[in-house]
Amino acid sequence: MFYQKLLKPILFKFDPENVHDFFVWAGEVLGKFGLSRKLVALFYRYKGPDISIIVDGISFKTPFILSAGFDYNARLINILPEISFGSVEVGSVTARPCLGNDKPRLIRLPKSKSILVRKGLRNEGVDAVIHRLKKYCIKKDFVVGVSIAQTNDEKNCSAETGLEDYLYSFKRLNEENVGDYYTVNISCPNAFGGEAFAKPALLDLLVSRLSAIRCEKPVYVKMPINLEWSEFDNLLKVLNKFEIIKGVIIGNLNKEYNSLDYRNEAPDEYRGGLSGKPCFELSNDLIRKTRSAYGKRFTIIGCGGVLSPLDMAQKFAAGSDLVALITGMIYNGPSLVKLLSSYYANHLIKQNGK
Repeated sequence: MFYQKLLKPILFKFDPENVHDFFVWAGEVLGKFGLSRKLVALFYRYKGPDISIIVDGISFKTPFILSAGFDYNARLINILPEISFGSVEVGSVTARPCLGNDKPRLIRLPKSKSILVRKGLRNEGVDAVIHRLKKYCIKKDFVVGVSIAQTNDEKNCSAETGLEDYLYSFKRLNEENVGDYYTVNISCPNAFGGEAFAKPALLDLLVSRLSAIRCEKPVYVKMPINLEWSEFDNLLKVLNKFEIIKGVIIGNLNKEYNSLDYRNEAPDEYRGGLSGKPCFELSNDLIRKTRSAYGKRFTIIGCGGVLSPLDMAQKFAAGSDLVALITGMIYNGPSLVKLLSSYYANHLIKQNGK
């Protein structure tokens, strides 16, 4: 209630990227000290029955991930467990530092429960993120994933340069042995190279080259959601050939502005992808079809439009093994993850008849 009634109305008067940067700074500061971490945990850490889950050999204390796109420089590792996240996906990180697109890079669409996102992969580069991650003393029950994408600059003007960009980041992460899992983001709609690797032939080439790099961590692919099932399935058929790929994240931002509840909230021309509610049904439909077609072949991380416990339940019912979110926390506050954890625990209790 404090966030909804008092804090959010104030925050929403300011530029969303400035608010984001403030919360990253504040979270980093709070995470540095034991006392401040305990204070945050007092209000926001889930303390109910055990809801831990093992996925691809990794134990998640809660099945909820802070999706890539929020902590893109790995600054919040210490504080996120205290607000009930079981994992964070850092990034997406790129081979070279990236300033991102021109501002505005974030636009709130509150009536549509969405955020228009065109950050353009703003991050400090994979080597800086590796250096920072190696300095943390990460809790054993907190999972750190790292998402990689191709650098958003004019140097990536061909498939070959984009390929080498992915390979550099993937190789460096494995050489330094940081992170518990890796995600290959082929579906960022706001980058210079576009979504070139969301085409079967180039995806096949990319994963083939990645497979030649020694990797002992689970690898996932973040998928686009504005595809017909036949096109989406063609990408899955490629991934199905490679043992290195353990699963998929379904999925990334929605590029179709007509899916907004209030179309006039967004500009007439395309200016970035939509997060939140506009992703919900598209994501769920592709999750259901993927699970039906491939059974347990792919771990599925459901992402898009989780704004409430009911949304979370539908993501799991569709076939998700884990659920990732950002926008729901922005609109409903950091207590959302604790609430989701409590509802998830109650579901498990009812399911097991206890």
